[in-house]
Amino acid sequence: MRTILIAAFTAVALACSPVHADEAKPFATAKTVDLLTLLKPPPANDSAQTRAELAEVLTLQVTRTPDMEAQAQADVEENVWRFANVMGPAFKQEALPAFSSFFDRVVATEGAVVDPAKDVWKRPRPHQYSQLVKPAVKISNSGAYPSGHTTVGTLMGIVLSNMVPEKRPEIMARAWAYGENRVIGGIHFRADIEAGRIAGTVIAANIMAQPEFQAEYAVAKAELRKALGL
Repeated sequence: MRTILIAAFTAVALACSPVHADEAKPFATAKTVDLLTLLKPPPANDSAQTRAELAEVLTLQVTRTPDMEAQAQADVEENVWRFANVMGPAFKQEALPAFSSFFDRVVATEGAVVDPAKDVWKRPRPHQYSQLVKPAVKISNSGAYPSGHTTVGTLMGIVLSNMVPEKRPEIMARAWAYGENRVIGGIHFRADIEAGRIAGTVIAANIMAQPEFQAEYAVAKAELRKALGL
């Protein structure tokens, strides 16, 4: 308990000195959450599953609406403010400095855990696999598996819904849509999304057990709930 209280005071002090999101310290890395041992490898490039997943991407390419494309393009951004449409008008970065700094660390955790696994598996993205694929979102050529956007969307959704359980169904539906938009945008295959949801859940379970996380989480949660009038 004493350790958590000390960490909480530290978190408050840090919140008063904002850190750029790119410099945020992750709560975990690939050394503490090894996705290579937690996820099955991606489908082989010449597998029936990959061909079926390509067919899904190509079908969406000709059936997605302008609104669907716009949502997929907006969700390229990786931060908790993408949940604003379900959190309400009081959910503003300038009003939530401790919360914002805390979620910068949550987002940084995704890259620290997922990127090393991507580099090992090196699954091609749909546009790399087939010239027929024309993504509707910004091109990325990093490994496709697991989807980093889906991982961080799931991770943020779990943590945010724990802070505001009153909105859990809406928050988790938004987190799921965040991942789904990567297939709609033509930048990921279905298996990448499924693996990202597993990865995000595993990362959440790991970091939520850490005293350092718990201390900063408590401060961020209190600030958020006060701002939302809860």
